[in-house]
Formats: sequence, C-alpha cells, structure tokens
Amino acid sequence: MTRAVFLDALGTLVELEPPWHSLRDRVPESVSDARLERALRAEMAYYRDHAHEGRDEASLAELRERCAALVSEQLGVEISAEELVDAIQFDAYPDAVPALKELRERGQRLVSVSNWDCSLPAVLERCGLGGLLDGAVSSAGAGARKPDPAIFAPALELAGCAPDEAMHIGDTPAEDVEGARAAGIRPLLIDRDGDGDGDITSLREIKEHLRDG
Repeated sequence: MTRAVFLDALGTLVELEPPWHSLRDRVPESVSDARLERALRAEMAYYRDHAHEGRDEASLAELRERCAALVSEQLGVEISAEELVDAIQFDAYPDAVPALKELRERGQRLVSVSNWDCSLPAVLERCGLGGLLDGAVSSAGAGARKPDPAIFAPALELAGCAPDEAMHIGDTPAEDVEGARAAGIRPLLIDRDGDGDGDITSLREIKEHLRDG
C-alpha cells in the first residue's frame, strides 16, 4: 500500500524562471544574450554540484558569494550575491497544487526530497506549496545528495512509513530513479516534455500509480 509520496523540487514541483532575463538590464549591452545565458548556466551547474554545502545561513551565504563570483568572472561585470539571488525565481508548475491537494485528500503523506540548500522549505513556501506538504528534505539538511539513498531516510521518518510504502517522483533518471531504487522506494519518472521517456507527463497522473493494498 502506498502511504507516502515523495517529490523532487526543481523540474517536478517547481520551475526556474530564466535568470538571464532578470539580469539583462544589469549587464552592459556589450555582453551578448548568448554570453549572459552561458554564464548563468555555468553558475546553475556549479550550484547543482554544491547545493548540499549550503547547510545553514552562513554556509549558504558563502556558497552564494562563490556563485556570484563565477558569474562576475564569466561576464567581466561585478554581480553581487544579492543581485544573483534576486534574479533566481521559482514558480510552481500549474499541476502542482491540484495534484498535491488530491493526494492529500487520498490520505497520502507528502514530502519534497531534493538536492537543494537549506532554503528549500522557504522556496516551496513562496511558491505556494509549503502548506500542502508534510515536510521538505534537502541534500544540505540530510548530508547526502541523490542518488545517495541516505537522503530518503529523513523523508521516511517524516512520513512514518517503510520504503516499500513510499513512492518518489522526479525528473532525473540518474538521481531520482536510481536514488529511490537504492533506498527501496518505488520511483516514478516525470517527463514534462512528453518525449516518451517517463512514466507520467503530469503530477495529476500520480494517483493512477498509487497502490491501494
């Protein structure tokens, strides 16, 4: 029986607004759109590999300073950590709230499990999802990042269930699918582009994969 549903954040529950759009007015015209986008994509890749290092307010601030320095070096323009943070905004996917509400009505415990810094709960709250979740586990808080199965231990504790009673939804085969399997949790791959590589294309389809007993 499925008692808990775990969900990845970026690419599953929330999407990132292109930060290069927000920073365009801050960067001289001599910096091309392509160069600006490349610099921010490099920052995003760096952050993805180091998000777990943002364990608390101090270490998160230091990580953001490193990210801003990387962007500044790539652009040849000084971009502060505050400017970078302001440019990085997330929105909940349109299917997130309806799906979470429906799952809660079915009695599911809902926990976000994501490779993220310690700001994950605040980000989900700003996106209007905090009140629909029973908790959020970040790689920074767990001390492990997917596909390490250790990140799922706090989620299982929050949900009060065994691994075979949980299901994890994510958009990355190498992290979400393999990590969940390693933890003994059934994975469900979401493919929002509908390329045929996933199990579902919308969070509204999760209910069709729940086990009733």
